[in-house]
Amino acid sequence: MAGRDMASGASGASGSADGAAGAAGEGSVRVDSWIWSVRLVKTRSMGAAACRGGHVRVNGERVKPAHGVRVGDEVRLRHEGRERIVVVKRVIRKRVGAPVAVECYVDNSPPPPPREAVAPAGVRDRGTGRPTKRDRREMERLRGLGGPGGPPTGQ
Repeated sequence: MAGRDMASGASGASGSADGAAGAAGEGSVRVDSWIWSVRLVKTRSMGAAACRGGHVRVNGERVKPAHGVRVGDEVRLRHEGRERIVVVKRVIRKRVGAPVAVECYVDNSPPPPPREAVAPAGVRDRGTGRPTKRDRREMERLRGLGGPGGPPTGQ
């Protein structure tokens, strides 16, 4: 751990969190790098792709991946079907662990939508064999597929 602090170019007296993070008044860091560093996206290239696709806004404006973020900026990220709204508390350059990453921003995101509790349709017991035509139509009806001829007719 101490070797990594020295290699990062930070002063040797700084702590592990400060080794990866600059001082609050240090300036700015690329937005794609920052959203990756605080674990809002899985990879930096995903952060850059989100910026290029217009899914990242800083203070209400769409930004390119190289746009700099500073302390106090509001970053909005649309990712995986939800919008994350965070305010930058600390500028960091390197990816850090989750407990440290949470301290680098204030999360103002709306709560995620509740997951729909859907019973798994068509799950069969092990060893029951291949479903009959009647079973298959019942599973399709439960899934809402209707089948090729629409709703089943009584024959």
